[in-house]
Amino acid sequence: MPAPVVLITGALTGIGRAAALSIANGGSRVVISGRSEGKGHALVEELRGMGAEAEFIKADVRSDDEVRALVDGVVARFGRLDAAVNNAGTEGQPGPVTEQSAETYAATFDTNVLGTLLSMKHELRVMLAQGAGSVVNISSSYGHEGAAGASVYAASKHAVEGLTKSAALEAAGSGVRVNAVAPGPTETDMLNRFTGSTEVKAALAARVPLGRVGEPSEIAEAIAFLASGKASFITGQIVTADGGKTAG
Repeated sequence: MPAPVVLITGALTGIGRAAALSIANGGSRVVISGRSEGKGHALVEELRGMGAEAEFIKADVRSDDEVRALVDGVVARFGRLDAAVNNAGTEGQPGPVTEQSAETYAATFDTNVLGTLLSMKHELRVMLAQGAGSVVNISSSYGHEGAAGASVYAASKHAVEGLTKSAALEAAGSGVRVNAVAPGPTETDMLNRFTGSTEVKAALAARVPLGRVGEPSEIAEAIAFLASGKASFITGQIVTADGGKTAG
C-alpha cells in the first residue's frame, strides 16, 4: 500500500516543522507549505536527507486561490491527499481588549480562522471525493479558556475549535475525520514573542502542573497520531496537550 500523503501548512517553524519531521519519520510522503521559499526548500532537503519523499509549495493560507492551488498541487504530484495539518497561525497583537482595533482583529482572524476555513474547504473537497482522509487543525489551550492580554488570539482559537467540530459532523458520513490539537505553552518563537521576557515565560511555565513548557516534538506526536489511521474512530475532538494546565 502506498505511503500516506500528508500536507502541513505553517510547516517551516515551531510545531509545524516538528510535525513535518515526525510525520515524515513515520514513513509518510510530506508536502510542506509556508511563505518563505528559503526555509521551505531547506526543510525539504532535510526531510529528503531522512529518506522521506517531500515537496515544498509556497502558499498564503489567507488566499482562497493560493490554497486551492496548494491542494491541487499536492494531488497533481501524488494523486491523493490522505491527511492535512492546518498549523499556519499567528499570535496577533497581545494586549487588553481596550487596545484592540479592527486591524489587529483582522490580522489575527485572517490567518487563524479564515486560513483554517479555506484550508479545510479545499482539503475536504479532495478527501470527500476519495471517501477517506484526516484533517488536524491546530488550536490552543486558550481555545477553551480565557486569556487576559490575548483576547483576540483566544477568540480566534475558540473559532478554530467550532470550525473543527462543525466540519467533523459534516464529513463523518463520508469517512473523513476532522480533529484539533490544542497545545499549551510550547517552546516556540511565538511563545517568546508573546511572553516578551524570560521572567514572564517562567511565570507562565510555573502555572503548568508538569512545571515546564512543552516541546514542539511532544505536540507533533499528538498531531501525527490524529492524522494517522491509528485514530480511525476519533473525530470532532479537541485533544489538549498542555501539561495539565487546563485540568482544573
